[in-house]
Amino acid sequence: MSLVAIVGRPNVGKSTLFNRLVGMRQAIVDDESGVTRDRHYGRCEWCGREFSVVDTGGYTNASEDVFEKAIRSQVEIAVEEADVVLFVVEAGTGVTDYDSAIAAMLRRSKKPVVLCVNKVDSGEKVFDTYQFYSLGLGDLYGISAANGSGTGDLLDAVVASLPPETPADAADPLEGIPRVAIIGKPNVGKSSLTNALLGEERNIVTPIAGTTRDSISTRYNKFGHDLMLVDTAGIRRKAKVKEDLEFYSVMRSIRAIENADVCVLMIDATSGMEAQDMNIFNLIVRNRKACVLVVNKWDLFEKDSNTMREYTRGIKARVAPFDDVPVIFTSVEKKQRIADVLDAVEQVYANYSQKIPTARLNEALLPVIEETPPPAWKGKYVKVKYVTQLPTRFPAFAFFCNLPQYIKEPYKRFLENQLREHFNLTGCPVQIFCRKK
Repeated sequence: MSLVAIVGRPNVGKSTLFNRLVGMRQAIVDDESGVTRDRHYGRCEWCGREFSVVDTGGYTNASEDVFEKAIRSQVEIAVEEADVVLFVVEAGTGVTDYDSAIAAMLRRSKKPVVLCVNKVDSGEKVFDTYQFYSLGLGDLYGISAANGSGTGDLLDAVVASLPPETPADAADPLEGIPRVAIIGKPNVGKSSLTNALLGEERNIVTPIAGTTRDSISTRYNKFGHDLMLVDTAGIRRKAKVKEDLEFYSVMRSIRAIENADVCVLMIDATSGMEAQDMNIFNLIVRNRKACVLVVNKWDLFEKDSNTMREYTRGIKARVAPFDDVPVIFTSVEKKQRIADVLDAVEQVYANYSQKIPTARLNEALLPVIEETPPPAWKGKYVKVKYVTQLPTRFPAFAFFCNLPQYIKEPYKRFLENQLREHFNLTGCPVQIFCRKK
């Protein structure tokens, strides 16, 4: 699929335009400059032509932003990857030194460039656009990303600049690919894990907590694995979230959990499974998502021969009753056992998406239920006649019986344990429904 990169200096409206093109509020938008840091991908469709759009951070030089060098590197990578570059400038401020520097970089790149003058919110501001011809990038398009005016002509120009579409481009390349969200508190190594798996500096990594703000999706297609990795912002307790930006970052992370198939919950080995880790784990379970627990920074933890076993036992005691979860111990910085994370994700996704035939379910469970029937309630005996798996995204099973209202929670847990004993459901939350026969 063709790729269009949106570049420009800080606070000219790149993320607003990105959200307008992809048709959803995917990138965080704020009046503060420097909100976007990593490359952020989405998809746009115009006149029957579909293409990818990448939002980038503001390109600066010699500023006070500690992320300046990393953001500039991300912008250069995006321009290198792109088929067409959408260069966004602002009508009100005129041509700045940064605009001239970016224009010079784009001319050197030899990529097709579409010059977009943003914040043309009224007819009078159209006259402010003509000065940008001095950048030497050809025709320009005055738009307002906030209200959408002028974006039709802009998209016509973008589509005209794209390379010809091949039949392979028309198919959806992401159909059926599992989405894996990497979740956790700030600074546990989520972006470092993504970079280590991809083998490139895909996301900006610093010791500063809260470096990642948006949820960044990247396709991983190596060594027999084909996944969509989603790096997310760290989720802190509500009481500690003071800024609007962090609030939106946390909302994006929660949305990433809702849209994922498998969640990789990363915890810090040195601090253990804390209350906030449990909150995030409970959020994953409430959304009925498959889960893999990754204990990072294991190289910093003092160990003896039984440490790993004891640590695993302690974690599973904390997350009970849903303790049938794989626990992987890694050091992302030293690249220890990061391949095991992918293997666990693949296995858990296979468990999560499996459909167990009704005949096998009844053959395995009905003899056990007959041997250990539900307790009688007020002199009435419950008889389970039939079991089937429901057509849901997550493993859910219906037990048909004569008196479903008398099957209580402890017996449902017994049924779940029997399901896990007879079928591989490791890492998957299981839901049990009792229905009237």
